[in-house]
Amino acid sequence: MVSATIDLLKKELPVEQSSLVLSQDTKTGLVLVDLVNGFCTVGAGNLAPVEPDKQIFCMVQESVILARLFCERKWPVFAFLDTHHPDIPEPPYPPHCIAGTDEARLVPDLQWLENEANATLRCKDCIDGFLGSVDKDGSNLFVDWVNKNQIKAILVVGICTDICVLDFVCSALSARNRRMLTPLEDVIIYSGACATFDLPVHVAKDIEGALAHPQDLMHHIGLYIAKGRGARIVSEVSFAAQ
Repeated sequence: MVSATIDLLKKELPVEQSSLVLSQDTKTGLVLVDLVNGFCTVGAGNLAPVEPDKQIFCMVQESVILARLFCERKWPVFAFLDTHHPDIPEPPYPPHCIAGTDEARLVPDLQWLENEANATLRCKDCIDGFLGSVDKDGSNLFVDWVNKNQIKAILVVGICTDICVLDFVCSALSARNRRMLTPLEDVIIYSGACATFDLPVHVAKDIEGALAHPQDLMHHIGLYIAKGRGARIVSEVSFAAQ
């Protein structure tokens, strides 16, 4: 029944996806959204998967491959790390990714980025990484990163497709349209390197205040809304011969 409903939704609300070939002709930056233990590592926290999850596993593996390839080419990488102060809640979510804990660290396969000169890491204390990049003096680390590296396209991957990835993409698109991200032109989401969590309705009904969140359905909806905002969705990413 659920599978049939999702198939019907995808038919009625299709998300056209293309292939992306990256080359030196277009300066592209990789944006990693919240590939932290608290969202990706089994049993790591209140919002981490409780058992191995195929969609999240594949997202992490694809993201690691891309990060390696970008860094090998000395192409810019920007990583958001969800990080919260213990005395500042983020309703409706329970405490998660508290600063200084393993939850707020990159997944083990990406922790090498902490010492990678080519990577810029940003701890964010809100869903939207664009807003989370604003400093007390009004500057924005993400905006500065785009300008400094003269980035014309960003390739966005991470978790959750319909929450942190979507909110960041929508803000980046609005900022681009307002000429705040010159010379950025394209915001691209790689669907195979994005994931969201799974909370079926039969589980959610027994959790006070919880909303059902079927994984495949919400992943698709996240991609659909992002495309409607102006993002390009791709299902394959490759690199042109150097």
